[in-house]
Amino acid sequence: MSVDDKVVVTPREHTTRIVIADGDVLTRTGLAGLLEQRHGHQVVGTASDADGVMELVSRHGPDLVVLDAGLRPTRTVEGLEAAARIRAERPETAIMVLAAHVEIESSAELLASGRGVGYLLKHRVVDVDDFIDALHRVVRGGCVLDPVLVHELMVARDRDDPFSQLSRREHDVLALMAQGRSNLGIAHELWVAEGTVEKHVRSILTKLGLGDSPADHRRVLAVIAFLAGTAGDAGGTHDHPRLAAASA
Repeated sequence: MSVDDKVVVTPREHTTRIVIADGDVLTRTGLAGLLEQRHGHQVVGTASDADGVMELVSRHGPDLVVLDAGLRPTRTVEGLEAAARIRAERPETAIMVLAAHVEIESSAELLASGRGVGYLLKHRVVDVDDFIDALHRVVRGGCVLDPVLVHELMVARDRDDPFSQLSRREHDVLALMAQGRSNLGIAHELWVAEGTVEKHVRSILTKLGLGDSPADHRRVLAVIAFLAGTAGDAGGTHDHPRLAAASA
């Protein structure tokens, strides 16, 4: 187990308390410095392996855990497994996974936990402000998925499912919903009017049989259904928990 010696424990008002876990010392110290010095957050501890991050989470009860998907010793899916344990033991703690590549099956259990979760590919994080915004959205209970992950899930899906009724544009809208975008954000991305997006969303919900669900949950349910089917397809004969996404 490896926990870095320097741990900040002095409470600060109106800051997000964060634990960082990454096998690369330069990555975790650099990220800690970025979050503290440039953005005023409180990094309460850093670790290099799964046992270390679990100890820090138990000790400090952070608001957010940012961790590499592949921690030591094997650098495969230890980070994702630790994230699933954190969510099971402390469901109120937001989690941001930073991965080298997409792990559909291994990420299924974490994504099934719903709100306050993110999954981004490291090499695709090219704008610091966008990254910080993604962390804020996750802490507020939203879900942020890398577009590559969403694409992989879509590719893995069988054609013979309820989503075959959706038009190409509706698939585009649903994929952006899975990234946590609002109707206005989707409109900006697709270069259409917000009212057009609202019509697409209503059509998606109707086609998926979610028209009678409470308004504040229908968007989440739509993406859960979308990702759950994909995870099942990707997993072959294994049973996977349903994947959850986007805040309403």
